[in-house]
Amino acid sequence: MTLAPSARRPARRGTGRTGSPDAGGRYGLLLLVLIASYLLSAFNGTKLAVNLQIGLFATVLVLSLRTSPLPGRWPGLIGIVAVIGSAAALGASLAGGETGLGAAELWKALMLLATAVLVVRRVLAKPTVTVQSIYGALSAYLITGLMFAAIYAAIQHLGNAPFFADNEPASTQTFQYFSFTTLTTLGYGDFTAAGNGGRAIAVLEALTGQVFLATLVARLVSAYRPVRQPSRPPRSRPRSASGGRADRRLRSAPRGRRRGLGGDGDSRRDDV
Repeated sequence: MTLAPSARRPARRGTGRTGSPDAGGRYGLLLLVLIASYLLSAFNGTKLAVNLQIGLFATVLVLSLRTSPLPGRWPGLIGIVAVIGSAAALGASLAGGETGLGAAELWKALMLLATAVLVVRRVLAKPTVTVQSIYGALSAYLITGLMFAAIYAAIQHLGNAPFFADNEPASTQTFQYFSFTTLTTLGYGDFTAAGNGGRAIAVLEALTGQVFLATLVARLVSAYRPVRQPSRPPRSRPRSASGGRADRRLRSAPRGRRRGLGGDGDSRRDDV
């Protein structure tokens, strides 16, 4: 007696990925952390809030690695590098100096770039559009704005000239304000980049925002369909045993004799 081919084959092991393309991630918590990070720096521009952003952005990267489709040990290695690099960036920021602050801002931008790539790749890998897909797209949009704000801050700290024209104040609040007004192409005009490098990056951010909204977010929102609950079939009334037998006799009898099954009187009239 031979075994079936499926029984002889050993069970397949996992592919080593932290998530399958069909499973998708859950980005509600990621979106909340991003909003909290933005509000923290927007309403509190102290150095403590700026340093807390390093830890929050590292948390955002770790959250995106939970369901990333990276194979093997890559998620764990990236997580370890994120923790070590964030500790080094925090030490450089606490030490002070324009070089240390610029290096910390560059590290924040690098972490946010990696997070945006992981989130967008995961969202596009899902075969269906769900609420979590929309949360992921919104998270990637916020990450893009925060990433460019960190790049502008790095240019301010590492450059020789002020970033904004007309001696406008340069801080975390103004960089985020300028970044998101550029990303959404509002262009209020109260803050403008003074140097050619800042202007070039601002144009790149505006193009990124337009492509992002016109392609990814619009596609996800238009393709989203809420999950419908399956309708329950109507309940049939139970039939009695005698009624069921009478129905079967009525259906099986010839058409000419169906009247005779109603009672003895009808049967005698048919016979006459």
